[in-house]
Parts: sequence; structure tokens; C-alpha cells
Amino acid sequence: MEFKKLAEILSEIESTTKRLEIVDLISKFFKTVGDEIKYTVYLLQGKVAPDYEGIELGIAEKQVIKVLSVITGKKEDFINQLLIKVGDLGQIAEDLLKEKKQVSLFSEELTITKVYNNLLELANKSGSGSQLRKQQLLQDLLQNADPLEAKYIVRIVLERLRIGLADMTIVDAIAIAFGKKEDADIVERAYNIHPDLAEIAYIAYTRGIDGIKSIKITPGIPVRSMLAERLPSLEEILQKMGGVCSMEYKYDGLRLQAHKIGDKIKLFSRRLEDVTEQFPEIANEIREFVKAETAILDGEAVPYNLDTGEMLPFQAVSQRRGRKYDVYEMAERIPVVVFFFDIIYKNGIDLTMRPYPDRKVELKNSIKEGSLRIRLAKNLIVSRTDDAEKFFNEALEAGCEGIVAKNINENSIYRAGAREYLWIKYKRDYQLEMQDTVDLVVVGAFSGQGRRAGSYGALLMAVYSRQDGTFKTVCKLGSGFTDEQLDNLPRLFQKYILKERDPRVESQMIPDFWIEPHFVLEVKGAEITLSPIHTCCYGLIKEGSGLAIRFPRFTGRWREDKSPEDATTEDEILEMYHSQKKKIIQDNPG
Repeated sequence: MEFKKLAEILSEIESTTKRLEIVDLISKFFKTVGDEIKYTVYLLQGKVAPDYEGIELGIAEKQVIKVLSVITGKKEDFINQLLIKVGDLGQIAEDLLKEKKQVSLFSEELTITKVYNNLLELANKSGSGSQLRKQQLLQDLLQNADPLEAKYIVRIVLERLRIGLADMTIVDAIAIAFGKKEDADIVERAYNIHPDLAEIAYIAYTRGIDGIKSIKITPGIPVRSMLAERLPSLEEILQKMGGVCSMEYKYDGLRLQAHKIGDKIKLFSRRLEDVTEQFPEIANEIREFVKAETAILDGEAVPYNLDTGEMLPFQAVSQRRGRKYDVYEMAERIPVVVFFFDIIYKNGIDLTMRPYPDRKVELKNSIKEGSLRIRLAKNLIVSRTDDAEKFFNEALEAGCEGIVAKNINENSIYRAGAREYLWIKYKRDYQLEMQDTVDLVVVGAFSGQGRRAGSYGALLMAVYSRQDGTFKTVCKLGSGFTDEQLDNLPRLFQKYILKERDPRVESQMIPDFWIEPHFVLEVKGAEITLSPIHTCCYGLIKEGSGLAIRFPRFTGRWREDKSPEDATTEDEILEMYHSQKKKIIQDNPG
């Protein structure tokens, strides 16, 4: 199929904020692309492979500018000046090609397959001469592209597609294209245990919805992590759990999913990134101490002083993420211990549908004693509030964030990719009325004044709504940043600046700069209040009002381990508000 048709679809998606229209548009397109559907889905996502394969296009703006200069005859300095004004090389490519009057007699029609294959080859080029070859592959595409095609090719290679297309929208489109709307749950389940939407779409195209049902957990391919809800008191947690639950230490580290396939080890972060090379000592310990031919274990990698037995701050382990060099030196300087708390696959058996107590026994039986770096998360079955309080305080004294309470009834399955009350986290901040920090998404920025002139004075922050895949504003954040952090924000956010609001963002406030949802920050606040200007839970408590965090403050912690969809949800903010109101009534009876 012509790539032009996909470019037109991308343009239509970019021009609307109505999710149902986007789902309808994509589902109809899926029915027409035939065998190219796999490539189509990847290009819609602005990538050439699933996240866990770690394949990046790896081409810089200056290389794209060189190619645009060659095919348009414009000087690189001129294009650089345009970039300063416009901020989007994709738009610049479209505009320059519209101006170009000469059309090559030897140009060939671009197909979806041609574009995908060129981009895949571009991504896989490395070593001596690779940058030149990348430019040649891009030039091959752009000199055959029309203006609209060029716009999206450039955006894809720079990994800045900016059309606001969420994975869950593609999930719905696959269900409607090859089944019916109600089949979205089946597609989502497949995506949660095999997070490659392109492969899922191809299976749906070739084998229908029944084919998707046959997708199984596969060692080596990460499963989307199960997440915890939150409640403000141990009493409420026990009540929600039916009076008894297992409580585990909530370790302050990096969520780590370990895959063992014989002697081969793969480690994945919460964001499905392959981090195996960053933690070689952990891989070695898993190879030696996990008693299974194949297994998938869920845990938390915590910076740890092996001499004193003390847990170190989260920031220490963050220094080890993303490193390609000196990994063994870093392993010595910043040791890490993984505390495993669940097992979801072992020796060919999917354990996700088994109750939590059964999985816990299987986990204990799967790890040999004697490892320094692999341990079991500490847990306790509790049914009394005073026992829960004692265990919670022990967790704090040990250096943990708090505890995670886990349901132990027959329905306590592992819900991959879900956030439910089967798991409930509990932390405490003694200085603030809000009893927990929240993880919020940056969606906009406001220009600084006075001391902050030339930087940003505040950020517009949002929570994630699971119901419709949108981001809804909850506060304007300006406190807690160091001068150095403020100075770095414009550079850090530069490639995520949008000319218009991302279609997934719902906001009544208009910032000076819209920012693509990407960055997640940990925030503290004083309380949650009604707000006429924020869209979180708008109209749910009071007509014409949403919920906002009062006196928000950045804790200094960038949640690089979380994707925007892993941020605090709208439902959690609503629950925190109700719990806060309940506490006020209890503290002020009559």
C-alpha cells in the first residue's frame, strides 16, 4: 500500500482530539492494509520494533538537516533558523518540499513496506560509516516523498511523531477491525502479556480474535507489570481485603522483571526496557540461584550496602540506569539487591491465574539459599490493625517506603498491566496532610519571571485516566526545584515541545508551552481540593469543579522508571479526596 495513505491517516489523527473518531479511522484503515498491517502498526506508533527489543532509530536533527539541505537546495544554516522558529523538522520538511518546484523524473512511489524497511535498516546501522549510511537511507525516502509523507517520515526518524495516539486506542481499533468492540478486553489481555501491538494486529488479521486468545506468556518477552492501588489507612486496607491479607515491604528501588531461559537471562524495567547489560551481577546470580529451566520473576532492584545490610536511597540505583560502559565498576560502587515478590511463569506454566499464596510458595521453592544479591521480599499475614501498624513501622525502619498489602483469597491472580485493589500500597508522609506522594505527568510549562526569566516558572501537571486514556490536569507545579534543575528544564523538554495541545490532554488552563506527555515527576502536596480550573475528576464531586492538589512541591525525584500511563490515576486522586474528607469528619465529630 502507498505510504501516502498512511500519512493521510496520521494527518487526520493529528487534526482531531476525539478518541472515538480516531478508533474508527484506524480500525477502517486496518481492514485495507492486508499483509502490511504489522509495519503499519509500528509506523503508527512511531517505531520499528517493540520497546523491549531496544531498537532505536538513532539519527540526530543535524543529520536530518543535512539531508533536507541536499534534497531541497536550502542551506543548513537557513534550515537551522527555521527550526528555531518552527520547532518541528517534520513541518519544515513538508513546507520546504511544497516550495520545491522541480520533481525528479526518477522518483518512485513510496510504499509502507519500503518506508518501514528503510527505517529498520537505518536503526540497525552501527559502527564506522553508519551515520553516513543512515543519511543515505533517509535521503532515499525523502527524495521520493511528497510533502505530507516527508513530514511524518522525518518525525518518525526523530522519534517525535506527536499525534497523541495511545496504545489503548490501537487496542480498541484492532478489536473493532477484526472482531467487535467487546473483544477489546481480549486484545488488551494479549497486549499485557505480549506487549507487541504490531504482532497482535498481524495475528488478528491472519487468524481473527480466536488467534489472539492463543497468545501465551513467552520467556524473553516482558509481561506488563501488575500495579497497586492506594488507600490512606491500614484499617481501610484490612477492611478492603476482607479482614486478612499478606503485607510486604515496599522497597524503594527499580521495578525489575527477570526472565530465565536456560542459561540466558533477560532483565526488564517497568517500562519494558531491556536493562540486562546494566546489571550483570544480578543476571549472574539469577543464573546460579533460580531453580528453574524457564522462569519469570517480579521484583524490586534496591541499592544496598552489602557490608552493613542497609538500603540506600533510590537515587543511587538510578545512576546505574542507561549505562553502557563501566557497568562492572558501577556494580562494585553501587551494589544492588533484588527483592523478588512474585513469580508469574515457571517451566512452561503460566502462573498468573493462580492465587497469590500459591505463587508465593512457588517463588520460595524456586530460589536457592546463599545468594547475596537475590532475596525474597519480607512479608507477613496480618488480620489485626496493631500487627499491621507494627509491620509497617518495621518496614520504615528498614529503609522502605512503606508496605504493599496483597489479597490472599482464591481470586488473587496476577493481573498483568492492571492497577486494582488486589494490591494496595501504603506510605506515609508525616509532614503533610496528603498522606502520600503522587506521580504526575508534565503536559505544559509556563514562562518564568524575575529570577526564573529565560526558564520555566511552573509546570502544568496531570494524572492519567484509565477510562479514556487521557491526561487530566491536577496542579501547577513551581516549588521544589533547584536553580540547576530550572536551568536545565528548557533543554530537557526541548524536543517534546508541541505547537498545540496533545489530543490526549484535557486542560482548561493554557500554558505558554504545551509538552508531549513523557516526563513523570514525584510530587507532594498539602491536600486535595475542589478546583474550577482543573479537569481531574471534573464534575464528579461538584458540577463545574474538578480536583486539584494544593501547595504541590517537587520531591526532586524524576520517575524515569514510569511511563506516563504508569502515573497516578484519576481514580486514585478521587479515592484520596474521599479518604481525606472522611478523616476530617473523624477528627472533628459533631
